[in-house]
Amino acid sequence: MTAASDTGRVGLVVVSHSDMLANGVAELAGQMAPEVAVLPVGGTEEGGLGTDYGSVVEALADADSGAGVVVLYDLGSAKMTAEMAVESADDPSRYSVVDAPLVEGAVAAAVAAQGGASLADVAAAAEGASGETPVAAPSRPALHLVPDAVSAEVLLTNEVGLHARPAALLARTVAELDADVVVRYGDEEANAASVLALMGLSAPGGKTITVIATGKDAGEAVRRIEELAERGFDD
Repeated sequence: MTAASDTGRVGLVVVSHSDMLANGVAELAGQMAPEVAVLPVGGTEEGGLGTDYGSVVEALADADSGAGVVVLYDLGSAKMTAEMAVESADDPSRYSVVDAPLVEGAVAAAVAAQGGASLADVAAAAEGASGETPVAAPSRPALHLVPDAVSAEVLLTNEVGLHARPAALLARTVAELDADVVVRYGDEEANAASVLALMGLSAPGGKTITVIATGKDAGEAVRRIEELAERGFDD
């Protein structure tokens, strides 16, 4: 997206010393979250490497649909430029400059924003991105310790399995529901709300994952994930 529409979702601004890098990260994050404004700001006005304060100020305004903006950056001086731009805003509290891995943070923040998360939660998603990896799964009997758990074995019918776009679609689906969902593949499991953790499972097409959900919408969460898989995650 080039600018925010009236979606009520948190926007993102990617500040980099390189125009190509900023655009690449914004393009990737934007594919994960098609209704979120993800604006790149890279390089100087002359086309060289560096950052431009005025361009960041403009991007902050363009990315804000009313819910605020999270700003990610690549290097220290880009952070300084972003913070100066935020400080000059009429209401700096509407903006959050986050310390996060640029690519992983942008993807995690975009997916959180797509799901309607608040400014603070989108910022937290970006900041926690570097630690979003699968963990060793507990033994299967542990599932029965949760009385209301709903589970299903789900075949990944698309060719490449849980790569970026399917993982993002699954995470967005889970974010819409009142449920805690875990996806298990082999000896590892991942929080289904985390696109990076899902991708980290490296579950290929043709393989089966286990989906385990608890909470008010547990059954609906499992049903929707089964439906996504049946249609190949729209790949």
